[in-house]
Amino acid sequence: MSITISPRAAHRLQAISESDKNPDLALRVSVESGGCHGFQYLMSLVSAKEIDAGEDTLFENEEAARGNVDYRPKVVMDEPSLELLKGSTIDYTMELIGSQFKVTGIPGAKSSCGCGTSFDIA
Repeated sequence: MSITISPRAAHRLQAISESDKNPDLALRVSVESGGCHGFQYLMSLVSAKEIDAGEDTLFENEEAARGNVDYRPKVVMDEPSLELLKGSTIDYTMELIGSQFKVTGIPGAKSSCGCGTSFDIA
């Protein structure tokens, strides 16, 4: 089971890590019931030192590390969330209404809503 970290998301995570002077910074993505389509994903910034190796999976973007040896963009997910989001991409979007990390290309999603964080599984 895997996910992809887009170059935009990797660069944004690296920029946040550098501004916070935190080489252990990771983006936690979790899925819970709710939203207008059944499931919604939530994101938060955490320290990679705080993850539970027994329950969480850590993904690191090796390519983005070439420019900065001190930081490799990281995304962490618990197993139930990973099961729903496997095969998707973590991206970073910049729009007129704001910028945000987003999950795109969720293979099992049959629909989503305009908010971009709620989806339904087929």
